[in-house]
Amino acid sequence: MNRLLFNEPLLAALLAWFIAQAAKLVTELIKTRDFELQIMFASGGMPSSHSSTVVALATVIGRMEGLNSSMFALALIFATIVMYDATGVRQAVGFQARLLNDYFKGIKHETPILNELVGHTPFQVIVGALLGLVVGLFFPI
Repeated sequence: MNRLLFNEPLLAALLAWFIAQAAKLVTELIKTRDFELQIMFASGGMPSSHSSTVVALATVIGRMEGLNSSMFALALIFATIVMYDATGVRQAVGFQARLLNDYFKGIKHETPILNELVGHTPFQVIVGALLGLVVGLFFPI
């Protein structure tokens, strides 16, 4: 258990996720003047916490293991796939949810409203990646 508590890549990734999610919470608080704690655990929005998490992870692994290590290569490919998925598949799912919600508006049905904030725009992913890079570069190892 002690090793898990002092695992720098894991801690950096969790810190980057927390900062990104907290930024969403603060942004929503400023926009709506309503404190919605569930935003801390929601997907979608600005910045991409998925991107910040995986980039922080890859950055700290690169700093610790070296940029020519297998672990860094694995983390970099993992980060690339997650960010591509956030702007590709998951963004398309959010778009389809929005279309379906609009289509069924006013029609009596049993289906719950679909979550439209699933994916990210490329800008949200870039900002999340930059946040993760900063966390990863400045995280103490």
